Formats: sequence, C-alpha cells, structure tokens
Amino acid sequence: MKSCHPALPRLLALLLAAGLAWSTPALAAGELEKAQQQWLQGHQAEAKKTLETALVEDPNNARMRFALALMRMESGETAQAETQLRRLTEDFPDLADPFNNLAVILAARGDIDAAQEALQRAVSLQPEHVQAQENLGDVLLQLAARAYAVAAKPGPQSSVNASLKLRRTQELLRGLNTPAR
Repeated sequence: MKSCHPALPRLLALLLAAGLAWSTPALAAGELEKAQQQWLQGHQAEAKKTLETALVEDPNNARMRFALALMRMESGETAQAETQLRRLTEDFPDLADPFNNLAVILAARGDIDAAQEALQRAVSLQPEHVQAQENLGDVLLQLAARAYAVAAKPGPQSSVNASLKLRRTQELLRGLNTPAR
C-alpha cells in the first residue's frame, strides 16, 4: 500500500500548491515551504523541527500537521505518525488524505479490518482519490485471501474452489509486493 502520494517531496509541493479544504495563512505556507526545502536538502530532523515550531503558533493548521505526519512516516516514526493522523481524522473528518495514510500504517502492521474502515471513509469522502481506491483494492485482496484460507482448510467442509481462489489471490498479492519494472 502507498501513502497518498508516491514521493514525499512531491507531496509537500502539492500541499503548497493545492487549494483543497486545507486553508493556510501565508506565514504557515512559508514555514511549510521552508520545511520542504530542508527535507529535500537531506535535513529531515530540521524539517520536522520547523513544522513542530510553526505548529506551536498555528496548532490547527491541517496542512502542516499532515506534512509532519508524512515526514514521520517516511522517517520510520510510525507511532507518532499514526497518532498525528488519528488526530487529523478527528479534527478534520472531511479530509480523505489522513484516512488514507492512516490506513497505510494500519495495513502495514496487519490490522486489515481497521485499514479497510479508514480507506472506505477516505473513498466516501473523495471517490476520485486514486491512491485510496488502489489501497482499498489491496486491502480487499488481503481480506479475500483471509476468507479463502478459512474456506480452503482441510476438513469435511473444505472447498476445492476456495483453494484455487486462494492461490490466485496470493499470486496477486505477491505481485503487489514486487517492484514495478
């Protein structure tokens, strides 16, 4: 599964340019741009610190909070990113991106049911959200594999068709984890 955009630098650029429902005062936009530049220059800790400092002044800035959560995801600070994304979904329940990215974290740790819920919320908020749609497809494949595995268990009620479907679904899932050529 993928976060809402394939590369963090591209995402931060999109956050700066996008109007969306993410209103940002000029000063905050400047801090977000500064953090982006720091990140691109390889100063990840400074970039996060820039956003943390700016958020003290503007704690309800959804764009900066989201950018910081993504930076934390990219830095492997998954627990902090998850906390921030959960807060974003509570404070801004009409934004799809935080739900999508939260689902990425949930799926990565194996909480497929919760990931599905978050993705369904993202898609209901923004049906054209391509990454959320793709991630939902990935999660549904994982749920299908889980169901087929139960149906294919040896026993009097086992299903030959379920075994075949399980193998095919597992092949698809392996293909998801193979880098594109």
